[in-house]
Amino acid sequence: MPLETSEQSPVPVRTVVRLVGEWIGRLGSVWVEGQIAELTRRGGTVFMTLRDPVAAVSVRVICASSVLDANQPAPGEGARVVIWAKPEFNATRGSFALSAAQIRAVGIGELLARLERLRVALAAEGLFAAERKRKLPFLPNTVGLICGRDSAAERDVLRNAARRWPAVRFRVEQVAVQGPHASEEVVFALQRLDADPAVDVIIIARGGGSAEDLLPFSDEDLVRAVAGCTTPVISAIGHEQDVPLLDLVADVRASTPTDAARRAVPDVAEQLALIDQLRQRARRSLAGKLDRESSWLTAIRSRPAMASPLLEIDRRQEQVLSLAERARLSVSTSLSRAVDDLAHIRARLVALSPAATLRRGYAIVQREDASVVLAAADVAAGDQLTLRFADDQLRVTAEHRLPDG
Repeated sequence: MPLETSEQSPVPVRTVVRLVGEWIGRLGSVWVEGQIAELTRRGGTVFMTLRDPVAAVSVRVICASSVLDANQPAPGEGARVVIWAKPEFNATRGSFALSAAQIRAVGIGELLARLERLRVALAAEGLFAAERKRKLPFLPNTVGLICGRDSAAERDVLRNAARRWPAVRFRVEQVAVQGPHASEEVVFALQRLDADPAVDVIIIARGGGSAEDLLPFSDEDLVRAVAGCTTPVISAIGHEQDVPLLDLVADVRASTPTDAARRAVPDVAEQLALIDQLRQRARRSLAGKLDRESSWLTAIRSRPAMASPLLEIDRRQEQVLSLAERARLSVSTSLSRAVDDLAHIRARLVALSPAATLRRGYAIVQREDASVVLAAADVAAGDQLTLRFADDQLRVTAEHRLPDG
């Protein structure tokens, strides 16, 4: 039940401390997992600080030296352990601690199994997807480098980057790369570099080591921090065979710190050689095009129409004269043929004309109404008739019809 108190009836400190101790004592012994951050021996007692591997939370642990030494070898700082302990509250000092009865070191096999489960969970969230990885800039303004203090990885990156591009600039963040606080320091350094607008790419580098030494680079907080970065990140942890989770979430994985320097900055000698090669290709392409155009122009100029334009004009003139002569002959022939046809038709007309018959001594007899008399029986005595000859006509009066014969 909650303790009933008021301003007028407070309880003494000893009562509160006693009740807190009683509430904690009800928890009983529990198994606790964590990472040893600090370890101190005083006589036959061991004092440890057990840190949560994910959250920034720690607790004090006290045990006898025999409990710790029961493991061979005894776990040291940075080791993952599982502790069977009873929570205790020291009423005199007002401090909380775990009193350990058993300590068991977490084996590498179990650690690797946990990392595999974490890898599967993060992959399901899409943190390792290829489509979310960003391209590295061709020539970064400033390269951020997270590495150990005075480490070989730092020297390798700086030396090889300066050899490739002497003008490259670095902002170096030296942190712990091993131990219980390594992942936390790397995350803070990563956030500082990501917030710097001058930093275009970040390299996280560390030399080789055992699987336990590289555990900070598989920390979930670090993996999520890298996934949330706006600046491209290059992971250069350990050797080729080492694959912490940081390698999977980083935008680019380098096999070694030297390889990270090669990927972060271009080689000035290679770029100059590439520029020279491109210039030579452009020069050859332009020279080839000029040669082709010159050959084409020479071929065009060598053609007869271009070499002697007047010859073509003369040839065309001859064609025009020839066609005109052919047209003249054609028209003359057509006219001659038409004249002949006309004379022939005229002769036929003359031969068939009634006037030609009249010139041979015949005449045409017509009545007064201009109708032609075809037989003497058609004329009565006294009828006025007209005799038409070839050149003139005669007016007559019919008297009587003569007998046949």
